[in-house]
Amino acid sequence: MNRLQRLRDAGVSIWLDTLSRDLLDSGAFAELVRDYAVTGATSNPTIFAKAILGSDCYDEQLRAAVAAGVRDPQALFFALGLEDIRRAAEVVRPAYDASTGNDGFVSFECTPDVADDTPATIAQALELWGRLGLPNVLIKVPATAAGVPAIQELTARGVNVNVTLLFSIDRYEQVIGAYLAGLERRVGQREPIDRLRSVASFFVSRVDTKADAQLEAGSPLRGRVAIANAQLAYARYRARFAGQRWATLARHGARPQRPLWASTGTKDPAYSDVLYVERLVAPEVINTMPEQTLRAFAQHGTIGPVLDADPAGAEHVLAAAAAAGVDLPAITAALEREGVQSFADSYTELVRCIEYKRAQIARDL
Repeated sequence: MNRLQRLRDAGVSIWLDTLSRDLLDSGAFAELVRDYAVTGATSNPTIFAKAILGSDCYDEQLRAAVAAGVRDPQALFFALGLEDIRRAAEVVRPAYDASTGNDGFVSFECTPDVADDTPATIAQALELWGRLGLPNVLIKVPATAAGVPAIQELTARGVNVNVTLLFSIDRYEQVIGAYLAGLERRVGQREPIDRLRSVASFFVSRVDTKADAQLEAGSPLRGRVAIANAQLAYARYRARFAGQRWATLARHGARPQRPLWASTGTKDPAYSDVLYVERLVAPEVINTMPEQTLRAFAQHGTIGPVLDADPAGAEHVLAAAAAAGVDLPAITAALEREGVQSFADSYTELVRCIEYKRAQIARDL
């Protein structure tokens, strides 16, 4: 556990990149918080699909909801998923309190069917935020073209937002701009901003999977593009949350939108299983790790060099990659759409399963 504590001491918040009723009921999540320095958790439609489809832990609550007259599959999913979020948020609430609201969060994602619909995203996020009614939850909104204005509106309306499916620096700039503009609107309306929090989830390993496929087998750039992309994002974070515009907001109590490294499980077996933890150490960041990666780092992880806020090194790597044939803009655009589609597929599967179980329960009532 000392390795994970050293990671935290270096400024990295450790969040678990999964959540399930079984983790909560068994006490395993509480154990990870107690013994593995975990201070938060994230969820998404794929995570919930695996949890609900692969377990009978939800059947009792589902039966009670159907008996109470709930029939809509999405409403049933929200009943199941939000209960997990509430319970997990209670477990990490001490971290939230100890950090004066800068850590100790659990995230719940808007359903992927609204990812390209700004008004629908806003409406659903507000509903979820209101139903949870907890200060240490984040509503996940994908960084699609439709998601960016939703992020601004939700921030202006006092919702904690986890911006997800971020891959490109250009989109990240838009997301930061949306967060700042939302804060400024609240200040202009004389609304408080000191308890408002947001994170920007920058996905990592998936970038290398696609970039490596465009590089020659022996290229020294393999396994380096995603980290350089993340390093550039960190440099933008440090630059944008500084200067006069930010200082004005900070005087009203604003907190920076923390960078969060997502998709940090290593996908290529040729690389270290803790590559995207060791190489992405920096103050004020969050790393959401799959449980396997978390335990691997606890066993043999080391603290790598702290990310440089100077973008020159990262820009050099990305320029070399481009010269070698890596089309990073095309990769990040494809990953954004694939990410939304993957979550949509999981959500469709989840709804079908819930509908099947609902029909069975209804026949038995």
